[in-house]
Amino acid sequence: MSDNPSQPRTPVQVGLSTSSVYPETTSSAFELAGRLGYDGIELMVGIDPVSTDIDAVQKLRDYHQIPVLSVHAPCLLISQHIWGNDNWAKLERSAKAARQLDADVVVVHPPFRWQREYARDFVSRLRDLSDRSGVRFCLENMYPWRIAGTEMKAYLPQWDPSELEYEDLTLDFSHASTAGQQSLELAKTWGDRLGHVHLTDGTGSMKDEHLVPGRGNQHAGAVLQHLVGSGFSGHVVLEVNSRRSGTRAQREIDLSESLAFARMHLERAALPAFAGDTAGTADVLS
Repeated sequence: MSDNPSQPRTPVQVGLSTSSVYPETTSSAFELAGRLGYDGIELMVGIDPVSTDIDAVQKLRDYHQIPVLSVHAPCLLISQHIWGNDNWAKLERSAKAARQLDADVVVVHPPFRWQREYARDFVSRLRDLSDRSGVRFCLENMYPWRIAGTEMKAYLPQWDPSELEYEDLTLDFSHASTAGQQSLELAKTWGDRLGHVHLTDGTGSMKDEHLVPGRGNQHAGAVLQHLVGSGFSGHVVLEVNSRRSGTRAQREIDLSESLAFARMHLERAALPAFAGDTAGTADVLS
């Protein structure tokens, strides 16, 4: 954070998801996170072979001296067959990876609707796995799939975890935007169940955009300020689609801008003038 000793600091660490540098590699994410000043990494276990080799990731962590804050389990469409086809075994392996890397959070998506056996008793089994492993499994909010104007049920039990009995949740701003929701309202509704944040943005498109924060309609700055005011102590992880950056130079600019955005809002919310009034000042800075 700021080098000014008088500048207020928050306990919230700002990490970089390895997916934010795609099509570059997991190794590139560690290098960029260190050079740009991120507090840590979220490992997206996916199609990059290095991301599935936890011993290799541990070596990257130690070499770059960049901690791994969280692990994203391989539960995307593109990573369904990573680490095999037994979904509960994959979550067990994700917890093992988190423990080896000293990460305290595993991010997981709800099951797809065709994964009916995996979805059976999913909420209670996920809570049990979290208790047994000592790793906080934070279920991520998703969004409805829309085809030709028709909404399709893509996830079980459902895409919005708000009314379900998950103990720990991940708030993804882009997913909220695609779902037609507002991240600030979700953060307020979830309260202390909110354990992890994917910082990004969206314009309400049916496509999951994962824009640089501040370039969409999610009032990302307001949400960050709310986090500080509510005592949030989890991690904020940048998860953007930087393929649209076009060049390596522009990708670095976008990732640096995103980090500056996060730090500005988190630190300003900690100023005495903001204390107890983050809701009133957030829109000005968002």
